[in-house]
Amino acid sequence: MSRLKVDNIEARSGNNISMDDPLALKSYSTTDRNALTSVAGDMIYNTTTNAPEYYTGTAWAAMQDPAFHVQYLIIAGGAGGGGSTPGNYEGGGGGGAGGYRSSIGSENSGDGSSTESTANVIGDGTTNYSVVVGGGGSAGNQARGAAGSNSSFNTVTATGGGGGGSDTYHSQQTGGTGGSGGGGGAYNGSGGSGTANQGNSGGGGVAWSAGGGGGAATNGATASQQTGGVGGNGQASSATGSSVTRAGGGGGGSYGTSSPSNPGHGGGTGGRNGLSPTAGTQYTGGGGGGAGRSQATGAAGGKGVVILRYPAGKTITLSSGASSTDGEQTDGLEKYIQIETSGNVSWS
Repeated sequence: MSRLKVDNIEARSGNNISMDDPLALKSYSTTDRNALTSVAGDMIYNTTTNAPEYYTGTAWAAMQDPAFHVQYLIIAGGAGGGGSTPGNYEGGGGGGAGGYRSSIGSENSGDGSSTESTANVIGDGTTNYSVVVGGGGSAGNQARGAAGSNSSFNTVTATGGGGGGSDTYHSQQTGGTGGSGGGGGAYNGSGGSGTANQGNSGGGGVAWSAGGGGGAATNGATASQQTGGVGGNGQASSATGSSVTRAGGGGGGSYGTSSPSNPGHGGGTGGRNGLSPTAGTQYTGGGGGGAGRSQATGAAGGKGVVILRYPAGKTITLSSGASSTDGEQTDGLEKYIQIETSGNVSWS
């Protein structure tokens, strides 16, 4: 039997009830709520979804504003590494990482910038929001690598990485500008600049070796005479429940036979004599490695990604081509999803 407990009853002249203290509804988890024997009009506070609920007679319905906040990590496609001219001043610059924009917790966004504001969305089951996942740029063949493509969620866009520069025998020796800039080609090619609050600049080339592509956290390194520059470091995020570092720059290519330039996290390794460059890692926006000695072509950049976090009481629907390999995941009081192809999303 239900009991009403009060400290004092006061007569009122109007047809109303006045309370000095807030009304506290009985709290239940979703599991405990479902075990109740309820009738239409019953009200509780659900500690699983953090919202008051009422029973309609057939189901529990939430009493909350359909608008809520979504945290995002948006990474654009990484750029392709620069190509070179076999037999000459070899060394293509590493591709720049895709632009990095984050509103996850208190984590940094790209270029060491502050966390961005969360997105305010409507969870009515019918309002769609666009998601674009940018592709990685193609490798340069005796030319600068292609820029990565932009990624976006709703109105927030991250800029594709800048292509790695080619060697001095070509007109595209300078690294391309982008989310993070591409490394400069061999024989003094300058690195491309990154985009403020998204990424960093590429490193410069020297005689016979090329600079590393910029990463989300640091600049790409300048090459030494026989070793390509290291790609810039990526940025760490716990958007998917544990810390993962993404958006590293590609390593620069080299004329020499020493160890290849290491990439930033997610970036490809620069080529050298006897070792081909490697591509940026998919779904990290990593830049591709630059071509080394006797290699005309660099390596492709990695595809970008969009990761969304939202209250656990909400359910996401993907449509119009949007897809996720692992689907919606629960992490405590929140859910997250890694979206890998472009389309629309909605919540209910």
